[in-house]
Amino acid sequence: MAPINAISPLLLAGFVAARQCSNFLIPVDISSRQGQFQQVPVESNLDVGAFATRFNEYQKNYTATLLQGYQNLQGSYKISAQYCHPDNGSSSTIQLLTHGIGFDKTYWDLDYNNYNYSYVNNALENGYSTLAIDRLGIGNSSHGDPFNEIQAQAEVEALNAVTTKLRNGGISQIDHSYKKVIHVGHSFGSVQSLWLSALYPNNTDGVILTGFSAATQFLSYVVAGWNLHSARLNQPLRLGNASSEGLRGLAAQYGVTQDVVPRLQRFLEDAGADLTSQEVWNIVASTEVLDLIAGYNKTVAPLNYPSGYFASSDLTSLQYAFLFPGNYDIGLAVASEQTKQPVTAGELLTIGSAPKTSPFKGPVFVITGEHDVPFCGGNCYASVPNVTAPSFLTGVKAAFPSASAFEAYVQPGAGHGLNFHYNATAGYQAIQDFLAGNGLAAR
Repeated sequence: MAPINAISPLLLAGFVAARQCSNFLIPVDISSRQGQFQQVPVESNLDVGAFATRFNEYQKNYTATLLQGYQNLQGSYKISAQYCHPDNGSSSTIQLLTHGIGFDKTYWDLDYNNYNYSYVNNALENGYSTLAIDRLGIGNSSHGDPFNEIQAQAEVEALNAVTTKLRNGGISQIDHSYKKVIHVGHSFGSVQSLWLSALYPNNTDGVILTGFSAATQFLSYVVAGWNLHSARLNQPLRLGNASSEGLRGLAAQYGVTQDVVPRLQRFLEDAGADLTSQEVWNIVASTEVLDLIAGYNKTVAPLNYPSGYFASSDLTSLQYAFLFPGNYDIGLAVASEQTKQPVTAGELLTIGSAPKTSPFKGPVFVITGEHDVPFCGGNCYASVPNVTAPSFLTGVKAAFPSASAFEAYVQPGAGHGLNFHYNATAGYQAIQDFLAGNGLAAR
């Protein structure tokens, strides 16, 4: 296992040919009918832990407890996007990529190991253009009140607004319109893609759901396993306040940087501890020490998330929720921990509000890792109690009774975060093959 300073995602990124990509902001206006929640204390990590405890209480509904009524949210926001098209020009078909909780748009275009895990590259190789977005409230998209603004419904409306602009040529940085828009989601992004297809079935041409099933009973597993912290406290410089110059000065004074392993090893040796560099690396990478140093060298513009934005505690909680042990590169896992993103209180309180069925009449493909915890409880081949479907994934078909084609695919040996596993590209190609076989080949 390499030392932590040898596996920086920036050092392992490389130049990838046969693609043209640009990053920009897309202005959107949305109107969303959504909940008005009582705001409870979420300032400290203990407050956040208390929120998670109440959220997970058996046979109780914390959403209903905090719900005070409904509101019509109207606002103008900006959605951060990465647009890519093949070197030989843009096709008339584009894949609109929506990430899940804990990530941002880079989930689809991981630069680790010369972009070997990039979904975007696979789509481009098959002739598609892509638009990957940071969901409303996350990453470089507009942030907002974490209880009563950044909720699932508002994010779906923002996704629909971006979709409409793709169709009518309303994005100034893209010089033409797209006749066909395929919605590709991961996890919460899949929930939102299904949701869009239910509310606006004529605004999508194909639905690809990754890291998804119709099961909802395992959400508490993940919320507990995340060991949620306040995002601004978990990674204070990257996710917190831009005024943290005191912390940055201390980091420089004590050498808390990406080369912390040899420094910490010398410190421990001076204190009488006998630890190898590998053991020190394990301490740093697999505990919250990693999160305290993340961003000291990389942060340019801190994201300044307010209280009410939560983050998983460390790499071990990331592994539990997203990764299957033995089938992922630890260097990529460390990189993902260094670049993780939060979830809002409002998202957790409204994630269960998605429609159960969609009238969408086009093709639908669901692909989920064999050992997915959030949507299969760790076993996607398991039969579903009291349901006629033979497995969790095949059960998704009931949500799309009018689909022109439906296919469920279990990715062997993978966990929830499909894109982080060694066999990710095999799953990518299964998606492209399904699209090509069901009238949505790139043209």
